[in-house]
Amino acid sequence: METRLVTTPFGRRPMTLAGVRDQLDAAKKPAGTSVEKWKVFRDICDARTRLGLRDRALAVLSALLSFYPETHLSSGGNLIVFPSNFRLAARTNGIANTTLRENLALLVEVGIIHRRDSPNGKRYARKGGDGQIEEAYGFSLAPVLTRAEEFALLAQDVEVERRRVRILRERITLLRRDIRKLISAAIEEHAAGDWMEIEAEFVEMVSGAARTKSLHDLSLLEGNLALLLQKIINLLESQWKEEKSDGNDSEFRHHIQYQNTESPLEFEPRFEQKPAATSKPELGVQLKGEPRKILPLGMILRFCSEIVMYGREGRIANWRELMTAAVRVRSMLGISPSAYQEACEVMGQENAAAVVACILERAAHITSPGGYLRDLTRKAARGQFSLSSMIMALAKTNGGNGVALSGG
Repeated sequence: METRLVTTPFGRRPMTLAGVRDQLDAAKKPAGTSVEKWKVFRDICDARTRLGLRDRALAVLSALLSFYPETHLSSGGNLIVFPSNFRLAARTNGIANTTLRENLALLVEVGIIHRRDSPNGKRYARKGGDGQIEEAYGFSLAPVLTRAEEFALLAQDVEVERRRVRILRERITLLRRDIRKLISAAIEEHAAGDWMEIEAEFVEMVSGAARTKSLHDLSLLEGNLALLLQKIINLLESQWKEEKSDGNDSEFRHHIQYQNTESPLEFEPRFEQKPAATSKPELGVQLKGEPRKILPLGMILRFCSEIVMYGREGRIANWRELMTAAVRVRSMLGISPSAYQEACEVMGQENAAAVVACILERAAHITSPGGYLRDLTRKAARGQFSLSSMIMALAKTNGGNGVALSGG
């Protein structure tokens, strides 16, 4: 039986007030209390991360418990075990003596066991005439009994967290799969949108997923992926709605004239056929086989200033930002993704974005931007469209001389 409530360590080992408190708490366990030692050990193993224990420390604790002869730890019994370091090392598969001492100190530090040192620091037991142990010096297992309920609750909490982590990882896996395949499908089928930017956002988001372990970080990642997936779905759904509404427009719709029907100027003038032998290319007509020409970005933005407000942070600094803004404007104007994609393929992405900027500039005079863009695309395919002429006509119009925007 333990005859003292508090003992101090032998030699140079320091004593802490936390150690005193733990010993006093262990002594307060009501008589008659008992727990199954291996069940408590399993709870400690499950809660080892919360307790700050490593695998070697658990192996040492298992060895200490094995020296206790009974299956149950009872408050009415002697809870001190006194094996030598040699015997402890033998039951921990030959652990090094230095490692053994380190892990014994760790078990004491976290309050799993208490030291009960003899006057000379040796571990032994003194028995009475009846063979019963009167006094023992070694390691007290009283904290294992006293904190059994605490360890059980910690183990349950860890299991709940482990289950939540497992569920979150499953959700993250599904979200990653869905996002990856939707982006791939959108790129392969030439869906309108800055899919390269979306893909870069996705790659950055999941780059550290394998190293993410905490419940908080996993929850944050799952939420971000869910928002990105919803963003992709909304983008695709809005395009499908636009395609459906744009499908009612005639592919061969005539260009809309000014509301002043007496004015002979049309927004998109017709081209007249001339004899091949004597005809010359009209102003701005790009002949088939000629290389595409890209106008300076500054010129585009000078005469198409409306699109600047749709750039990132209200500005456009390069062609990539203009193309990104054009995608936003395309959706706003009701131009279908297929119409814009066709324009990009025929004119080039830079020129198609510039054309959308021009259409935005004169949006008040166009009732079907989608049909207008398709007509310009067909002209470009025939070599009958010049962006420079369109810009110059727009510049004259903005200058106040009444010349309409022209595409050829």
